[in-house]
Amino acid sequence: MEKEIAGLIPDFEQQLFYPGILSISQGRIKQITRKQNSAERLPYILPGFVDSHIHIESSMMVPSEFARLAVIHGTVGTVSDPHEIANVCGMEGVRYMLENGKKVPFKFNFGAPSCVPATSFETAGARLDANEVEELLQNPDIKYLSEMMNFPGVLNGDQQVWEKIKQAKKLNKPIDGHAPGLRGKEAEEYIQAGISTDHECFTYEEALDKLSKGMKIIIREGSAAKNFDELIDLLNDFPDHIMFCSDDKHPDSLIDGHINLLCTRAMAKGIDIFKILRAASINPVKHYALDIGLLRTGDPADFIVVEDLESLEIKQTFIDGQLVMESGRTQIDSVPIASINNFHRNLLEVDELRFDYTADVPEDLPIIEALDGQLITLKSKINYQDLLDRQQLVSNPALDILKIVVVDRYGKGHIGKAFVKNFGLKNGAIASSVAHDSHNIVAVGTDDHSLEKAINAIISTRGGLSFYQSSPNEIKEVIPLPIAGLMSDLDGFELAYEYTRLDKLVKEAGSKLSSPFMTLSFMALLVIPHIKLSDRGLFDADHFQFI
Repeated sequence: MEKEIAGLIPDFEQQLFYPGILSISQGRIKQITRKQNSAERLPYILPGFVDSHIHIESSMMVPSEFARLAVIHGTVGTVSDPHEIANVCGMEGVRYMLENGKKVPFKFNFGAPSCVPATSFETAGARLDANEVEELLQNPDIKYLSEMMNFPGVLNGDQQVWEKIKQAKKLNKPIDGHAPGLRGKEAEEYIQAGISTDHECFTYEEALDKLSKGMKIIIREGSAAKNFDELIDLLNDFPDHIMFCSDDKHPDSLIDGHINLLCTRAMAKGIDIFKILRAASINPVKHYALDIGLLRTGDPADFIVVEDLESLEIKQTFIDGQLVMESGRTQIDSVPIASINNFHRNLLEVDELRFDYTADVPEDLPIIEALDGQLITLKSKINYQDLLDRQQLVSNPALDILKIVVVDRYGKGHIGKAFVKNFGLKNGAIASSVAHDSHNIVAVGTDDHSLEKAINAIISTRGGLSFYQSSPNEIKEVIPLPIAGLMSDLDGFELAYEYTRLDKLVKEAGSKLSSPFMTLSFMALLVIPHIKLSDRGLFDADHFQFI
């Protein structure tokens, strides 16, 4: 069926918009006809937005539900690393994401996870060796080698790491990077290995250093890590080497917006619209060789219709010529959601959470300092006597120093214990089976009773997010995540509502973090500086060793 859509169409060579008509046939742009200047007010037709690096699992939605929400904001495709589910379920998990994503009209572009498990210092649910990564890369549905987090392995010549890099090069598939803080000669060696992007820059100087060495920088603005303000000025000088991404996007913030929000913020800073569209659409499509249209004759008919360039209010989203969103309402139907999981933990006893004082506890006890809006943490210290109570080290809510635990979910029985600052809870505990990257159970609380209740709520549902508070009124809330302990089987809009309600309860209990559960999920991410906790103990992420 053929259709015609009139609007103001971008000419990227001339850097202008012209009135024209898109003729669409069999999902592709058959012809673009320029019109004479007309007095009628036309909307703008723009290429659809692409999230250049995202873990779909972090939305807590399966791909098909994620798509239903994303198209509302003009997103037509993603570059998606299925690293999270791979750490839980291995190859089967990657196949699950591929299969579910194909059930809806949306351009998911999955990569082959390069680092499963992320480190050897935690209990993980699966392992992908070089042979399995090669098998994935040979699949035409796999577009790239996902973020190479093991940059020490790259620099030190780790055989498995280099074999994966070699396979991606052989198949001419891009290699994504992940090297927070890496600069100078080490950054140069990392880039020369063939690694082409980084989304982990948190300073302008770091990003500039990597750009000068030929790397492309992906500006990230997610639910936890927010680097837009620090990096966006780079787009003025490097328009062909910048992309936009979320990395991790919780359901409540996906309701509010997606890549479109980065575009409007860039517009507000006076950045040229053509540079913005390069970062939001053109650069990712070209870098990853995606089958996503860019408003050219013969391209897939993937585009958005917007009211104006100031608000970027999206009226319609089209994918392969199909209308998938109109007037703020998704046109994609929900599909049946299959189940997959890997969860082997019995209910725990409160005594398992004790942190006994012993003679080898240092007087200045190392603790994690969480930072709002950042994945990195700071290494702080506290005098152990501020936490001492009857030969136990316990939370001190008055000082905002709370116990944090990571409980192995895969049946090994490990429990890591430490203390964290800045969660702000005055009463109760929160827990989550979304705990990057191995996705054990991570929990923070004001007392062991609350921790035990919050953790067992998740064990009972074989994955989820939970909040427990004993007083002034007992509150016990849990959002089950039955899909690998990472994703819900709910309608995406219903999930967003439930998550918003849970987030509100945690903030009412004292947390000042903008996204408490997202921040919690990164407290076990050992590959991000400076100090984190695994199920096997407190970890120095700078020196890659236990404290």
